[in-house]
Amino acid sequence: MKNTNIEKLIIEATKAYENAYAPYSKFSVGAAILDENGNIHIGCNVENAAYPSGSCAEENAIGKMISSGGRVIKEILIIAKSDLLVTPCGACRQRIREFYDKSTLIHIASSQKGFQETFSLDTLLPYSFGPENL
Repeated sequence: MKNTNIEKLIIEATKAYENAYAPYSKFSVGAAILDENGNIHIGCNVENAAYPSGSCAEENAIGKMISSGGRVIKEILIIAKSDLLVTPCGACRQRIREFYDKSTLIHIASSQKGFQETFSLDTLLPYSFGPENL
């Protein structure tokens, strides 16, 4: 079954990717989140000369989702320029964990190759710690 949201998320994540501020690493990343209300929120990585004060694309997209009233990540797509899969870093996996449900999909795309793969959070962050652990 084809996921038509992926195409929309690639378009939106690419917009964010193109606006990334990555003068030091030269490694731009974009993210797009589809929330429980059907809204899409985008973010890009923003580097800072005072490393590690920068922020990840996923982190920025999550902040936009929360500030817009969304609370559940239904799907998130991360895009970067790489032949390899660019999955969320460990900190962003935990950030996604805070706002996911068991059906959340994590899509990975390349700015050159397009869609690459879809993961569940349980695959990327098995035995995770979350709000129900408190």
